[in-house]
Amino acid sequence: MSRFRGRLHSLLNNRWLVFVAAMWMQSWAGIGYLFGSISPVIKSSLGYNQRQIAGLGVAKDLGDSVGFLAGTLCEVLPLWAALLIGALQNLIGYGLVWLVVTGRVPALPLWVMCILIFVGNNGETYYNTAALVSCVQNFPKNRGPVVGILKGFAGLSGAIITQIYAIVHTPDHAALIFMLAVGPAMVVIALMFIVRPVGGHKQVRSSDASSFTFIYSVCLLLAAYLMGVMLLEDMVDLSPAVTILLTLILLSVLTVPVAIPVLMTFYPDEPDLARECLLPEHQKGERDGSDRPSEVILSEVEDEKPMEVDSLPESERQKRIVQLQARLFQAAAEGAVRVRRRRGPHRGEDFTLLQALIKADFWLLFFSLLLGSGSGLTVIDNLGQMSQSLGYEDTHIFVSMISIWNFLGRIGGGYVSEVIVRDRAYPRPAALAVAQVLMAVGHLCFALAWPGAMHVGTLLIGLGYGAHWSIVPAAASELFGLKNFGALYNFLTVANPAGSLVFSGVIVSGMYDYEASRQARMHHNSASPLTGASLGEEKALECDGTACFFLSSLLMSGFCVVAVIFSSILVYRTKVVYAHLYGNRESTL
Repeated sequence: MSRFRGRLHSLLNNRWLVFVAAMWMQSWAGIGYLFGSISPVIKSSLGYNQRQIAGLGVAKDLGDSVGFLAGTLCEVLPLWAALLIGALQNLIGYGLVWLVVTGRVPALPLWVMCILIFVGNNGETYYNTAALVSCVQNFPKNRGPVVGILKGFAGLSGAIITQIYAIVHTPDHAALIFMLAVGPAMVVIALMFIVRPVGGHKQVRSSDASSFTFIYSVCLLLAAYLMGVMLLEDMVDLSPAVTILLTLILLSVLTVPVAIPVLMTFYPDEPDLARECLLPEHQKGERDGSDRPSEVILSEVEDEKPMEVDSLPESERQKRIVQLQARLFQAAAEGAVRVRRRRGPHRGEDFTLLQALIKADFWLLFFSLLLGSGSGLTVIDNLGQMSQSLGYEDTHIFVSMISIWNFLGRIGGGYVSEVIVRDRAYPRPAALAVAQVLMAVGHLCFALAWPGAMHVGTLLIGLGYGAHWSIVPAAASELFGLKNFGALYNFLTVANPAGSLVFSGVIVSGMYDYEASRQARMHHNSASPLTGASLGEEKALECDGTACFFLSSLLMSGFCVVAVIFSSILVYRTKVVYAHLYGNRESTL
């Protein structure tokens, strides 16, 4: 019995179990991505126009991204308590929206509905913060893959929840809102005592690489399966029994990764002590707040190196930096130079939020995220109207597709950016610039609206948008440290609703309503006097054709080009930082 208890304790404190539980939690954490599916029933039930729906979308984006309170509570409260608060917000916000839409309570003013949408989606910030903080601390050597996989499951949650909802088989479309209120809260409450830091830096194993490969394989299988099921359900009218079977298979695939912590518990291998010894102290969670000479000297290089060093060829620049480091170490050891305490940390060390806010690199990362992810979120929020304007009847296909591409973008962005920094010691934001190039082309496809452009544009926007949310958090943790990662991450996420507020709430909705009004006037002028007024009123806020999103999509493409420029500047400015973080260490292995 005592042996069983020991194994159970080992399993519950295994960092891979925490990671898998965080993946399951994130599978329900992206409820905001289903706004495109629930907005039509809200619009029809409450009689809203497109600008009012856009206002609800902005409230949703704010709730999904403004996580200052979540970041603070995750630091001062146990993570389970913060997760419980998020679950209650989720339940209350969307529960009241469901009551209003179904007529069980009287209709509320628009501003109250915005508050309810905000509160309901704000629960996500607790899920995301707790999952990322726990797993990044448990896997300090694998930030890119961990962030990519966790954010990927949040992006895929739209397709997962849609498939689970399919087994309900009800004509009441408001039932999806009820599922968004109850489902995530139940899952999070069930897992809130598992998702937490467990000293994962001490659990490094030689099998970790193969475990990540297995997780990646499950992710690809999951995306392929969901895509196949989605296409099958679109082409064939499946019976409820077949739909239930397909959903059960989906849930079975989601449970497969738990085999990793179970096998590690019952068939343990020895810790990889060599890799553990190579972990920097601040990545082991043992930072005591004092400046150690070796850390200070490495950061002093940025102050002491001549300006012309950065313009030298790569090989010569690295040689000069290594020589300068050696001189500083020798001078400090001989007492000839006193290592000074600086007024603030250098990039690569632990920053507070206030210290990061005065750094140009932080704002470059923020505005690059604002332009890139903000334009992508605008497409996600308006995808239903975009597909309808081009004559597509089944808009849920594109909502599910962009969820899958979003998932693959997050997985791929984490993997590719990790290869860039580990193998090349090159700045991670380089991968961000590539993602933004893809998004610029995707927006251009929407603007041109050629045959098949919706499918190609959905693919490129989904991949590029998803990549932002695996690359940016990992880059922020590298440049500004892990100690205050929750606060830094939640400040950066404000870029998402800020971009959506301008792009979707002002530009896209304004141009859409203008074109819809122009088309309504044309219909009115061409209609008979008896039917013209009613026809004009019926079509006043419905827009058809490529003109609805042509100009706004061109603007989104231009914004992504500007984001590429910001990311490129950040790459140039952080080359030395990444060389210190990865290049020098790798050369000593």
